[in-house]
Amino acid sequence: MKIARLLEITTLLLSRGTLTASNLAKRFGVSTRTIYRDVEALSTAGVPIYMSKGNGGGISLLENYTLNKTLLSDQESGSILLALKTLQATQYPEIDKILDKMEAVFKNTQANDWVDIDFFYWGSHPNERNKFDAIKHAIVNRKVITFEYVNANGDRGSRAVEPLKLFYKGSSWYLVAYCRKRNSQRLFRISRIKNVVTTTESFIPKQLPDSEKEAMEKPPPMITFKLRFCDKVLNRLYDDFDDAYIVKKEDGTLEVEVAFPENEWLYGYLLSYGHFVEVLEPPHIRNILIERMKETLKMYEDSSHI
Repeated sequence: MKIARLLEITTLLLSRGTLTASNLAKRFGVSTRTIYRDVEALSTAGVPIYMSKGNGGGISLLENYTLNKTLLSDQESGSILLALKTLQATQYPEIDKILDKMEAVFKNTQANDWVDIDFFYWGSHPNERNKFDAIKHAIVNRKVITFEYVNANGDRGSRAVEPLKLFYKGSSWYLVAYCRKRNSQRLFRISRIKNVVTTTESFIPKQLPDSEKEAMEKPPPMITFKLRFCDKVLNRLYDDFDDAYIVKKEDGTLEVEVAFPENEWLYGYLLSYGHFVEVLEPPHIRNILIERMKETLKMYEDSSHI
């Protein structure tokens, strides 16, 4: 326990610079006297740690001190490298140089070739990566960007936004940004963003009202669905649902009960299964899909003479 605490104290000081004994004592649930003994133990072990008094004083490490690689196990160093490789997939600035240095420190590069992470979908255009890279740099450098956007209703328009964060959820990338057109913080799906332009205008992130923060963090209303699938689409079900949700019935069909937010994406998703899925509940979703399929059939019937 003490060794783990000493290691964590060292890493905290490396990342934060200076900490007080009272802050460290509170973090680890020990007395300040114990922290002072830990400082003495680290100093005896050769770690260049020192304490300073007065305003802004505290416990610090000598400048330019680095953590010896032997303090990390192979599993811990592997976890660090995996995290860096995941960040590398986002094309984070300078991450390749950082990863090269870390692999050189750990001297175990061949053990890290078992994973290759790529967040871009199959068949994505090279411009997709350029768009992602432009948004990422705008976030880091606090620059306003403009782009064309297609919302969930299929409406296309121009947006000028203050980009704040990239957000990955459910196999899709999103941009959290303050939208100047709507005067509020919004979520934009990256795949629907086109023609990104980084402006020269800088911005300072706005402090949002608590009500707006809660609205952004509040999940959309969910509706419970009961779906019956043909066993021919079992492969897709395993792509989309956990095995625990898939129940095989005596007639060979597969039933799934799951909660989704109701929107245009949901209708399109269910229709993408064609005649291999039947919505059992709720009834109003069945009626919506029936009307959508009637409209599709009418479109083909009307155009059959062309």
